[in-house]
Amino acid sequence: MVDGIWRDIPRDLKATGGAFVRPESVFRGEVTDPEAGRYHLYVSRACPWAHRTLVVRAMKGLEKALPVFYAGPVMERNGWAFEKGGIRYLHELYARARPGYSGRVTVPVLWDSKAKTIVNNESSEIIRMLNQAFDAHATRRLADLYPAALRGEIDRINERVYRTVNNGVYRAGFAIAQDKYEKAVTELFATLDWLDKRLARRRWLCGARFTEADVRLFTTLIRFDAVYYSHFKCNLRRLVDYKNLWRYTKRIYALPAVARTVDMAEIKSHYYRSMKHLNPSQIVPKGPLLELHSP
Repeated sequence: MVDGIWRDIPRDLKATGGAFVRPESVFRGEVTDPEAGRYHLYVSRACPWAHRTLVVRAMKGLEKALPVFYAGPVMERNGWAFEKGGIRYLHELYARARPGYSGRVTVPVLWDSKAKTIVNNESSEIIRMLNQAFDAHATRRLADLYPAALRGEIDRINERVYRTVNNGVYRAGFAIAQDKYEKAVTELFATLDWLDKRLARRRWLCGARFTEADVRLFTTLIRFDAVYYSHFKCNLRRLVDYKNLWRYTKRIYALPAVARTVDMAEIKSHYYRSMKHLNPSQIVPKGPLLELHSP
């Protein structure tokens, strides 16, 4: 906090040789008493990490059991801003949970309204809690997203997809050294090529069963052509140029309750208007025209 204004810790890309390095999430607790209404999600519709939690919440029908509060699309000087949820800025929750906190302030946040603290701000762990801990409150049937028999395969896919795709687009977009950018883009498209071949003979990443690996990949893919292709310079190929990956993305989009978690206008507004160092004019492009509902 400086002069009453919250300022995020700037990334020191020079210290990493021009490479973007994502810091670890700091709140890593577990849900202990999953009573309806006790826990709240603070998210942004624009953020792919927060979007994971919205997809699982919607697919399981946890809307009533797990209230959600949405940040505005544009990152303000004080960070993520909210009109509801008992705060104006997300950093207020971090300060309540840990007085004197001065680290990064990110979404999603799983907040315990009874204990008045942040349970967890790591999306991969939150979706696993939503997968099992809140089953008693689910109004839609959804098979276990992390079944024991597939955990080894899911973990291997998650590790590669996180490093080269989920975080890979950011490694490309935020790099300030040519070699670091090219390394990230090369690894990104090598994995997209691998995924496209894999999906030529599988309905889902692990075969016939939809898992958390599909959720984690989807929220990056749905943003790819609208944002990462141009804004982050990931422009070797578009997602629509990948026959199997594009069909797979539309297949997930068509699953019950998933489409309403996607707000493409807000996604584009956030990236193109919040990241002034990449887009000083803040002009939001009109395209691309994506036929998500087509077969």
